Amino acid sequence: GLLAAGAAGATAALASGCGGRASADDGPLQFWNFYAPQRSEDPALNAQSKWFTDLVAQWNRTHKRRIELLYMPPPTYQNGSKLPTAFAAGAGPDIFLASPGDFLRYYNGGVLADLTPYVDKRAVADYHPDTLASRMVGDKVYALPMEVEPLVVYYDKRVWEKKGLSEGDIPATWDQLLDVGEKLTTKTRAGLVLKTLPGYLQNFLWYSWMWMGGGDVLDGHGTVTVDSRPVRQALQLWQDAVRSGITPSTAPAGDDMISGFKTGRAGMWHSGIWEIASLKAYAPDVDYGMFKHPLPPGGSYTTALGGWSFCANAKGRDPQAAAEFCGWALGSMEDECVERMTDWCIKAKRDIAPRRSALRLGTERGGYDDWAMKYMKEEVFPDGRPEPRYPPVVYKALSDAVQGSMLAGRSVADEAARAAQSVEAYVRSYKGASLI
Repeated sequence: GLLAAGAAGATAALASGCGGRASADDGPLQFWNFYAPQRSEDPALNAQSKWFTDLVAQWNRTHKRRIELLYMPPPTYQNGSKLPTAFAAGAGPDIFLASPGDFLRYYNGGVLADLTPYVDKRAVADYHPDTLASRMVGDKVYALPMEVEPLVVYYDKRVWEKKGLSEGDIPATWDQLLDVGEKLTTKTRAGLVLKTLPGYLQNFLWYSWMWMGGGDVLDGHGTVTVDSRPVRQALQLWQDAVRSGITPSTAPAGDDMISGFKTGRAGMWHSGIWEIASLKAYAPDVDYGMFKHPLPPGGSYTTALGGWSFCANAKGRDPQAAAEFCGWALGSMEDECVERMTDWCIKAKRDIAPRRSALRLGTERGGYDDWAMKYMKEEVFPDGRPEPRYPPVVYKALSDAVQGSMLAGRSVADEAARAAQSVEAYVRSYKGASLI
């Protein structure tokens, strides 16, 4: 995408095509998203679509500046260049959803409106610590999270039982993880599925393994620390998993965990909280369990916390109304705002609510009563770390290292060194907001 070109180039491209301020009579503001409006055979997708359409209908009833939803299929929205290209041409949406992985691309490109004037200070304090931090620059808020999504390893209990494994065999270390993976592997079944397709999702799923050994891309002072033992160790784990035949280089069942478990094609699968609702809807008979990330020697537990946010386009037709909408939707202490966020995380989806008040309300309403959600809330989430907001160059350097180690079988030392060189070269001339 054009916004990957670096802050300066992107800003120039954006400025040249930026829309002027508009009045309410030049049509509704466009909210690009991958949920609504859509009609589906799938009750879960319909519930999510309804949440968005209800939200916008409520705003439109009470505000002069109207908003309309523009739906895009998730792959187009999440993996494509659709958004960056539209922004660079000055034809981007007025309101949009962004993941932490895209935050700096958009911030440095000048398309994120400052939401701070429209967000209640008490609501800022109500967000879980760190949840908002990766969407802020200084003390200003540029995106409002709607959910928090932690990661775990899921396992199929029936497959475990067939192999004589029980809860006592849940791996606590990386060696044990590979050991159990080997026991579960057959000609038709993957012992452990790790994400093999390159993309922001693969990076997001990999970061936890790097962090648990004490590794990071940059330290607290902004020094590049990619070429380090914990980073090599995490690359090595994913390489070993593929090399030993435990993890297939192409994910089984079309990379869909639910199908994988239903057809007995996987023993363990590394994924996120979003699978819980899908398991309930499409595989109610699958008896599954989950466990927190096992640890490397001397490591400490964490998980990466993902989740999408509402953003307003600073170059859009009415940035003020767009920012006001985001604050109204997710950034107030009004009961209806807290209710709305609770409903998203326990009814429309199954997520950890990003604000304390919504998590409390969701808990009171039984949204975290079932064992899976309870485990996510009490065991997995509290020690998590927000998904980092690395710009495209940094993301790509790490993605190449993961791909090179895992699938090309290259030396992890070479891959870590190469990634460190790319990141160092980038950081030397980097002029945008803090990378950490």
